[in-house]
Amino acid sequence: MTDSPVPSNSSATSWVDVLNSSAALGLQPELLATCREADFALMMADWLTFSRSDQRPPPAARDGTPWRVWLVLGGRGAGKTRTGAEWVRGVAAGRPPFASKPARRIALVGETFADAREVMIEGVSGLLSVHMPAERPRWEPSRRRLLWPNGCVAQVFSAEDPESLRGPQFDVAWLDELAKWKHPQETWDMLQFGLRLGDFPRLVATTTPRAVDLVRRLVSDPSVALTRASTTANAMNLAAAFLDSVTARYAGTRLGRQELDGELIEDRSDALWSRELIEARREAEPPPLVRIVVAVDPPATSGARADACGIVAAGIDTAGVVHVLADGSVQGVSPAGWARAALAVHRRLEADALVVEVNQGGEMAEAVLREADPLVPVTPVRATRGKALRAEPVALLYEQGRVRHAGSFPALEDEMCDFGPTDRGYALSGGRSPDRLDALVWAVTALALQPRGAPRVRRL
Repeated sequence: MTDSPVPSNSSATSWVDVLNSSAALGLQPELLATCREADFALMMADWLTFSRSDQRPPPAARDGTPWRVWLVLGGRGAGKTRTGAEWVRGVAAGRPPFASKPARRIALVGETFADAREVMIEGVSGLLSVHMPAERPRWEPSRRRLLWPNGCVAQVFSAEDPESLRGPQFDVAWLDELAKWKHPQETWDMLQFGLRLGDFPRLVATTTPRAVDLVRRLVSDPSVALTRASTTANAMNLAAAFLDSVTARYAGTRLGRQELDGELIEDRSDALWSRELIEARREAEPPPLVRIVVAVDPPATSGARADACGIVAAGIDTAGVVHVLADGSVQGVSPAGWARAALAVHRRLEADALVVEVNQGGEMAEAVLREADPLVPVTPVRATRGKALRAEPVALLYEQGRVRHAGSFPALEDEMCDFGPTDRGYALSGGRSPDRLDALVWAVTALALQPRGAPRVRRL
């Protein structure tokens, strides 16, 4: 090997990095050690070899039909830009599986012209970087277009000006950061009228998800191909200090689930809880607590299709503020299985009592727990009011700042922010059972809405 640098479009920064990371790349270090750098450059240019499965074109849409829209949802740094740029590179060259023949005209649409240029064109994972020198298109900034040696032309547009897409026509398009666009629907609509060249016009949209109407509609449309990737999926190409920092700070929070995990976090405007409210009440560690309970909302049946067994732990401090400590809910287990799970949370937190709802199965739930551990203090509770009437006082405590989450509990918080009115009373979307939420309500009620015994202050 010579000492020339590794090609700029590879994921490594030196030959040592290449050898150290070869296992992650699926290559043998011995093979790499015998490669000339020119050969290595060719290998690294083969995107189909080095990309992840979520970065390669799907064979079909979710309904099994050929896709016209491929939506790529990913966290920050997950490799979305590289995915879009490599797809454009493939269709411009007419390289299978991207395309069967070269595209003639391509639309590149960014949030602004500056974003399109700095990210999609000139960025480290942009179009100029992913091409080998011999096939690299010529960038004409003054005309906002790219020209490939084979005659393919890509024109750059800004989502700030939807009307600029009125008139031009294209074979394919790449849309970047769709969820951030100022005029998403208007720009989308104008582009659809321009996608009228070639045998099968189509587009790729790469974005970090946000709950805007257009993104929600695309996610729910089975004719749209959908791939997802988290930030950690691209850990090999990211600074370890960055990953450690953002994971420690944001993992599990609404912002982290959106910006790191690439999840589409939707809000229900009529829900009893909002994500903003929960985030405002989140804390890293609880203060000293005077009482801790583990609430259990057992399912009526067991098996893979049974409702989950809600298991939520909470404690109360000397100021009367409740702190949610754990969500140990389980699904698809036997009564003995959820009893073991509840007892494990109870022992780990050294809780004072297990609060068990006995409407489902009557005395069976209490008996299962006592059989698993005869010494555990079990407090049976029975629902005499509907779910909404039980949940509303607890939601009010959140509004008053008297309930906080000591950590993040994504599945529980999803249920809280989806619990709203329907024609049959309060419920979750799709008729699902709010098992985690029920357990939370029982825990908070036992601590803050009923008389309690003498305090026993301790730290977790």
